[in-house]
Amino acid sequence: MEVTKKGTTIQSLQIGMGIVDLIAKQGRPLKFTDIQDLTQITKSNLYKYLNTFTQLGILYRSKDTGEYVLGSKLIEYGMAAADHENVVDRVTPFLQEINEKSSSTVLYSSWTHNGPMIVKDINIHRGYNIGAQIGTFLPIHSSTGKIFMAFMDEQMIHDWKTKEFMQLSPEKVRQLEEERYVIQEKEISFAREPLVSSVSSVSFPVFNYKKRLLGAVTIVGFSQFIPNHEEDDLSQYLVQISKEISGSFGFNSDEK
Repeated sequence: MEVTKKGTTIQSLQIGMGIVDLIAKQGRPLKFTDIQDLTQITKSNLYKYLNTFTQLGILYRSKDTGEYVLGSKLIEYGMAAADHENVVDRVTPFLQEINEKSSSTVLYSSWTHNGPMIVKDINIHRGYNIGAQIGTFLPIHSSTGKIFMAFMDEQMIHDWKTKEFMQLSPEKVRQLEEERYVIQEKEISFAREPLVSSVSSVSFPVFNYKKRLLGAVTIVGFSQFIPNHEEDDLSQYLVQISKEISGSFGFNSDEK
């Protein structure tokens, strides 16, 4: 049996989830007639969808007003999907793909009160010590640090940023502040690594559905193999796969 690239789908399920998505995006309780006006689904079919989702807990129908809102089951699913411990597990297959593609060490870093810290590293081509391992804190002028400077909430990074800037020259601080706006626009950062000479890195952010920064993916290797501008083929690949990774956490890059 021939299978399409995206796989076969169940149309009724797509329609049903479209109803749930519509209710979620309205941001307010909706009456049956409101939903019908928005979906143009026949009354009999719409009733079946709404009744099914209500029984499953996907939607909740007020006994007083008859209005529909998202149900407790979606909250339960959302909490499970947003589980912090699940983030590393979910990004790992992507990190492995990037490692194969780039033949360079790939790191995933998360935020801590002491700054961004490496929590996962993948490198099938062992033998060269890049000076970074799990538990290493990365400075603000590394490509990873630049991602956190550009996308983390300013209040959360204030103390770290102040401390890091105190160790840099005024000229370097000015350069970083200017570079931040470019990183926010392009969603990719580059750096000659401060930890080891002759080593460079490139990083990109991982967002959740609210465009909250979950972490940063970094590719580290000898400078001649690591891009230092966005037009590079590897950079273009990283920009594309970054959308796939953030998309797995619900982020829609088209709604930036």
